[in-house]
Amino acid sequence: MAAGGRRRRPLRYPSLAALVEDSQWPFLFLVTDFSYGADDYDGEGNEEQKVPPEGSETMPYIDESPTMSPQLSARSQGGGDGILPTPPEGLGPVVEAGKGLEMRKLVLSGFLASEEIYINQLEALLLASQLGVYKAFVDNYKVALETAEKCSQSNSQFQKISEELKVKAPKDSKESHTSVTMEALLYKPIDRVTRSTLVLHDLLKHTPVDHPDYPLLQDALRISQNFLSSINEDIDPRRTAVTTPKGETRQLVKDGFLVEMAESSRKLRHVFLFTDVLLCAKLKKTSVGKHQQYDCKWYIPLADLVFPSPEESEPSPQVHPFPDHELEDMKMKISALKSEIQKERASKGQSRAIERLKKKMFENEFLLLLNSPTIPFRIHNRNGKSYLFLLSSDYERSEWREAIQKLQKKDLQAFVLSSVELQVLTGSCFKLRTVHNIPVTSNKDDDEAPGLYGFLHVIVHSAKGFKQSANLYCTLEVDSFGYFVSKAKTRVFRDTTEPQWNEEFEIELEGSQSLRILCYEKCYDKTKVNKDNNEIVDKIMGKGQIQLDPQTVQTKNWHMDVIEMNGIKVEFSMKFTSRDMSLKRTPSKKQTGVFGVKISVVTKRERSKVPYIVRQCVEEVEKRGIEEIGIYRISGVATDIQALKAVFDANNKDVLVMLSDMDINAIAGTLKLYFRELPEPLLTDRLYPAFMEGIALSDPAAKENCMMHLLRTLPDPNLITFLFLLEHLKRVAEKEPINKMSLHNLATVFGPTLLRPSEVESKGHLTSASDIWSHDVMAQVQVLLYYLQHPPISFAELKRNTLYFSTDV
Repeated sequence: MAAGGRRRRPLRYPSLAALVEDSQWPFLFLVTDFSYGADDYDGEGNEEQKVPPEGSETMPYIDESPTMSPQLSARSQGGGDGILPTPPEGLGPVVEAGKGLEMRKLVLSGFLASEEIYINQLEALLLASQLGVYKAFVDNYKVALETAEKCSQSNSQFQKISEELKVKAPKDSKESHTSVTMEALLYKPIDRVTRSTLVLHDLLKHTPVDHPDYPLLQDALRISQNFLSSINEDIDPRRTAVTTPKGETRQLVKDGFLVEMAESSRKLRHVFLFTDVLLCAKLKKTSVGKHQQYDCKWYIPLADLVFPSPEESEPSPQVHPFPDHELEDMKMKISALKSEIQKERASKGQSRAIERLKKKMFENEFLLLLNSPTIPFRIHNRNGKSYLFLLSSDYERSEWREAIQKLQKKDLQAFVLSSVELQVLTGSCFKLRTVHNIPVTSNKDDDEAPGLYGFLHVIVHSAKGFKQSANLYCTLEVDSFGYFVSKAKTRVFRDTTEPQWNEEFEIELEGSQSLRILCYEKCYDKTKVNKDNNEIVDKIMGKGQIQLDPQTVQTKNWHMDVIEMNGIKVEFSMKFTSRDMSLKRTPSKKQTGVFGVKISVVTKRERSKVPYIVRQCVEEVEKRGIEEIGIYRISGVATDIQALKAVFDANNKDVLVMLSDMDINAIAGTLKLYFRELPEPLLTDRLYPAFMEGIALSDPAAKENCMMHLLRTLPDPNLITFLFLLEHLKRVAEKEPINKMSLHNLATVFGPTLLRPSEVESKGHLTSASDIWSHDVMAQVQVLLYYLQHPPISFAELKRNTLYFSTDV
């Protein structure tokens, strides 16, 4: 918001062609501020969401000042907005036309033009011949700035020189040299890392897949992204500071949206971590045209902030997890609204209708964001008051804890802010914040990548860099609907400094854009239990995140990578399979096995009512996996699952020994795989339309008659196996307080597996791959949930009962 109370007009990027041909705009530009036009929220979601007009492209603001150092730009701008020049007429359509190789040439020419300038700047810094020290330079950037500042203050001659350094101009320039300040010059390598990544993205986008440069560009982009993620957070150009009344610098280190438990309810807060204080705020409601401000809810000087140990923390009886079925209903509404918005756009519907739909979508996404987090993050003021946040991932909890503890290593003093000081500090939050919007999809640009839908195959190979032996394991997380979900966990590698897991996992993606890997040391001390959630706390040894770039990941071949985390290096490989490819039911050519073979054939051959594989897997899960957190949701190791599949297919006598030694998640995964690979679903292709119609009936009596009739219509082997599995899943759900698997969770895992039609039958039923929570998928979940919530169903009684509901199905 501009100082005069006017809303800042979002700026637009010039086209790539404009950047190349406009000599005033070299390809080096600095993103200094982000504003996505969704400031109008409040912590309880009451403020109306402002949706940008249809067609508007809300983009980052650009700082065009000659000195692009964050410190200097903050000083020179005085809080004003940067103004982006209008690109030359007629160049926009070149970009929009997307002429493949022509666009590629434009991107390359822009990059080469700016590269000459950049090399000259590196030479001025003596870095051109020492690229091996590039990261060291980047990590040392903050110290270098402070040193330059001190030298300037103590030596007027140094100050004069540093304000006008000479850099060789490009060959075709009229001038032989250009002038630049020391601070701006020091910042160039920092800025270039981000710029190079953007250029590589553009090049890859406009390079045909069969072009010889394509794999080279993929590798270059991966290296650039990994390098970017490993850079020290301290050099973030958006970091700015506020001066205290005593003349000291108070710098913003980190900010973000967190859900706080306050007055026994969930409140969305914007939390600001400064170099000496943690401040929790809420955006005030304001009338249209008024300047927005934050309202401080509380603050803790970092000198007074402590993290209570798990055993010391008091239990929080007021924290009640939100019902799973309500969270899933929100997801279904969000997906339905997304589809409606896309239809409106395709038919060029009214912008008002689209705005209305976007507002509804934001409301549902906001509720999901507010109610989905469950991981407690408690902080304590040594003066007596405790505060509890709920996070969606251990990753965020670790990030906040580490950032605070790093600052606490400095010599900090306790203090009390006067009302004026608190007002000044809170007032600075609006300008200093680096996170401007609630992390929901309705705040994203319309043309932003929707994420990946399908299955990500990940092999966690090994890790090294541990200083002493420990019991180590890794977990994998992906984002879904704005928050992160844990999807897989390796086995614990005991007493080692170089674990060799070599475990493969299949992770379902629902619009995911990032993969996180967290490395833990396993704690076996049962006294260290977190009283907020009754779980033993394992120590995070390292964590890292990579972007799932569709162009990089969507190849048939495995893509190997290394992620660095706190000195630890984890080696992994991954490849992606689209939903269309991964959900095909392919009958097995080898009818002597059990996978991909009709259930009636298997039971007849075995002379059993329920296939042996189903009975053995269920028995093993109930014996030692029924209390396992996330059983059936957490992926098992793919190689273990394939090994079990081979043993069952071969009818090997050693299967029982193998089952007893195998990780329980692999056994659960084998059972799911068996049902997924049936040539037709357990509840049959023929009855699928009737199940979809039956679950949609609104009259309870009619629905009961229909759903029971459909069960009676199933072939006996299918029905008996289904009832057997149903009772098992109910027993698993009885342990929900321990294993976190409710009936709805289990229905979400097994519903599509038991009902999804085979390929031939699915053409009329499967929706687009980009809409996993479609009507069909949710209906499949609802069908299984109906039977799971139903009183016990007996096969004999079901067959004996008179048929009240008769319809051709």
